[in-house]
Amino acid sequence: MDDQNKVQSNPVAVFIRSYFRGIGQVMFQGSAWTGLLIMIGIFWGSYECHMPWVGYAGAVGCLASTIAGMIMGEKPADGEEGLWGFNGVLVGCGFATFLENNWYMWVTMIFFAMLSTWVRRGFNNVMAPWKVNSFTFPFVFLTWIMLFASFMLGNLKGPGLSHPELPAAAATFDLDMSFSSLVIYWLKGISQVFLVNSWVTGIFFLVALAVCNMWAAVWAAIGSAIPLALAILFQADPSDIANGLYGFSPVLTGIAIGMTFYKVNYKSAIWAICGIVATFFIQVAMDIFFAPWGLATLTGPFCVTTWLFLLPAYKLAVDEPNHAEWHTAKK
Repeated sequence: MDDQNKVQSNPVAVFIRSYFRGIGQVMFQGSAWTGLLIMIGIFWGSYECHMPWVGYAGAVGCLASTIAGMIMGEKPADGEEGLWGFNGVLVGCGFATFLENNWYMWVTMIFFAMLSTWVRRGFNNVMAPWKVNSFTFPFVFLTWIMLFASFMLGNLKGPGLSHPELPAAAATFDLDMSFSSLVIYWLKGISQVFLVNSWVTGIFFLVALAVCNMWAAVWAAIGSAIPLALAILFQADPSDIANGLYGFSPVLTGIAIGMTFYKVNYKSAIWAICGIVATFFIQVAMDIFFAPWGLATLTGPFCVTTWLFLLPAYKLAVDEPNHAEWHTAKK
């Protein structure tokens, strides 16, 4: 019996592999090794930022959402590819980032992480006629609900949640433009996919993507570089630039359009670059829209932009484009 068959016959090994694939699927990679490296990067960044509970919450969130798929008898193929877990890990990171670290947060996080698996199936059913996927919107939707609710729930408030305020003009432009600083901003744009503010974590994520698919790493790099340049060109908020907050949604858009839902070619490359640029402006607009409610846009701009760029169903070297599901290389 070869190693692959041994893994398939061992339920524990299958579960572990599916679990780590769930982490990798946040960035559209069905590789357990990618998921493992991403999780190491999350823990590195959370400890670096003196918020180690973010890493643990991400790990528990992925576990909860994966178990939820098993409990409700979700499609086994989805579980095998890690599609039960990716919203859960984001729910874990999101709750732990924005809410106070107490047992109230942990209980609600686990519940919402489990809920994300079922909500994903519901959203996918609704979107199936349009041949698009809900992507990370279950995480976005459920986290928005909980953050809204936290304004009225004293035991769930935390320092990571913004105070509601009217939009204001961008601050006076004062940003370190040295090469080393620009590289740090660029890497943070990648790390912020999991709400982690660490350039070292960005390196972990690039390596993790390259392990599964080099094109994924390339598009992640491009997806963070273009909005960084645009943010500097249009004089966006300097602190947001320095913390990589304009990069994470375009990173996901670049991977989605550039190599996941379309074949890699010059047509899809142009389309992906257009999507990355559009994501930047949509994110800025959504930031302003949500500012009066004190909410982060999370990966909402990525979801909106990618839907807009997949709904036209341009073939771009794909005979019958159907973006309701994605299937990536598995390791």
